[in-house]
Amino acid sequence: MRFPRHWAWAWVAAVFAVAVSLAVAALFPRPGTADPLVPVAAEPGVEDDGADCAVPDTGPLTSYSKLPDPFRKLDGTRISTRSDWRCRRAEIRELAERHVYGQKPARPESVTGTVSRTGITVRVTHQGRSASFSASVDLPGGTGPFPAVVVLGGLGADTATIKNSGAAVISLDPYAVGKEGTPRSDKQGAFYGLYGSSSSTGLLMAWSWGVSRVIDVIEQSDGSVLRADATGVTGCSRFGKGAFVAGAFDQRIALTMPIESGSAGTGVFRGIPGESGAQPLSSAYSEQPWLGDAFGSFTGSPATLPVDTHEIVGLVAPRGLLVMENPHVDWLGARSGSVAALGGAEVYKALGAGGNISYWSDVQDGTHCAARPEWRTPLQQNIQKFLLKSGSSSGVFRISPAKSGDLSAWRDWQTPGLADGGSSGGGTGGDTGGGDGGDTGGGPGTPDDTCTATYRTVNSWSGGFQGEVTVRNDGSGALDGWTVGMTLASGQSLSSLWNGRNTGTGGAVTVRNTEWNGAVAPGATTTFGFTATGSSSTAPHTLTCTGS
Repeated sequence: MRFPRHWAWAWVAAVFAVAVSLAVAALFPRPGTADPLVPVAAEPGVEDDGADCAVPDTGPLTSYSKLPDPFRKLDGTRISTRSDWRCRRAEIRELAERHVYGQKPARPESVTGTVSRTGITVRVTHQGRSASFSASVDLPGGTGPFPAVVVLGGLGADTATIKNSGAAVISLDPYAVGKEGTPRSDKQGAFYGLYGSSSSTGLLMAWSWGVSRVIDVIEQSDGSVLRADATGVTGCSRFGKGAFVAGAFDQRIALTMPIESGSAGTGVFRGIPGESGAQPLSSAYSEQPWLGDAFGSFTGSPATLPVDTHEIVGLVAPRGLLVMENPHVDWLGARSGSVAALGGAEVYKALGAGGNISYWSDVQDGTHCAARPEWRTPLQQNIQKFLLKSGSSSGVFRISPAKSGDLSAWRDWQTPGLADGGSSGGGTGGDTGGGDGGDTGGGPGTPDDTCTATYRTVNSWSGGFQGEVTVRNDGSGALDGWTVGMTLASGQSLSSLWNGRNTGTGGAVTVRNTEWNGAVAPGATTTFGFTATGSSSTAPHTLTCTGS
């Protein structure tokens, strides 16, 4: 059992958490309405708003080949309201700490430092031990205060684009916080100077802790240089792994941008062993002490992990997330990365923030960690929306056909339509379109084949677009399956499709339900999405829907 980290203040944290959860529920619209403009972070200064949630032990671990259900609590019940997500998120966070990354300690006793126009200093003291490190600051033109993006190790999103978009660049050397090239029994760096060289926490979580301490110092500053409420993080390759973990474990980070993070990054652990050429989990574990020591027992059996990276993606929700991957280097496991992004996007959708996650692996240049022109526009849009808070662009999925994962093959759970309001106290209801129960319209009823399909263009770009089709059960009885027919215009061709199974890629295309989203209750809906080449000026037409 995990008890509150700040036991003496547990009653204060509980009252505060209730207030936060009510505020968060008010921010998110009901399913089917437009995404909120910028539901970015927890309340100012809140690194982990679920720290007061008690997380039970998992008990003996069992093998489960599909991705764990992010909406199913450890007691076996499913969440059904958005406020339930706060403590479910705490469960996922704790599982990831126990089995994947190692513990991220709560904020140290003392964090002090300075912020100037050229640099940030950080000094940390905890239980009689002290450590310090620094980061450089590169400001854009104009007058401050500025939002900022922490770039790990000098590799990440294009810094010229970041500055041209109006955000500062904070360059942090992760090795000052946790060094590579050290044995697990003798880890070095500021983090391990405080918590011990034999700490079981891996480098990725140590780097995440370092980013959090930089944010602490920014929050304490007078606000004349950098804004405390608008920080992003990015990194590429090993530093992409670190950026992903940093964004997942600090809710003050408004925009997370991991690039080409590979094994031990965003890619689902269960998918890596079956992806040809991807770096094996045993290699990622042994190459450097990136992952926590406990992960060593799962390198040969990831199916026994009670958590996977699609749920770590969910920890970032509803804040901004832009995942960029390289399909040209097999070692990077981009197919497993697309599965994680698609799975995590289901959490975003359930929270009413589906437009806040983007994924882009459809790129021409295969050079590792290159500054690609395809990423320039989405990078600018995400900075505007989540850091400058002046944009409203929706998320986009551009999945390379060469590394397109199929989420439907990896899950047997349904995404719930989370209701507004207080905690449900458990239960298995709240699904729209089937799942574990709780469908509107009563029991199974009499099969009825009355359904309709409607289309919307989610995003478009030169030479392609992303579309979404909503299937609605207009009958009086539950559907056991559905089939949608649609006709693509001349020059249009499907590149990737998720939440359905297609026959054909151009002209007349048929899409059938997967095994997990075929059951649709009366009045309920389900969706499938796709990316396609060609112009978006002509929408797919002649949509038909047949149910069974």
